[in-house]
Amino acid sequence: MSKQTEAEHELAQLIVENLNLEDVEAAEMDPEAPLFGGDLGLDSIDALEIALAVSKHYGFQLRSDNPDNKQIFASLRALSAHIEQHRPNA
Repeated sequence: MSKQTEAEHELAQLIVENLNLEDVEAAEMDPEAPLFGGDLGLDSIDALEIALAVSKHYGFQLRSDNPDNKQIFASLRALSAHIEQHRPNA
């Protein structure tokens, strides 16, 4: 497992809290593991909830019609990198 960056850890905490993942520790999330179809058991509804949480917390929207969503949501690391690239005042 790769080590999380500070930004990845913050995002992992946001995901765990917003999705009420009781059996998941944010610090234990592998930043390179798939967010969907992997050990977390996340689905498309969870993707919407993550997008809403990101919008509220980071101040920009993840759009459902973005053709790159598969890559953006591929892993904690990919999502964190996308957020760091696009959030205001980053």
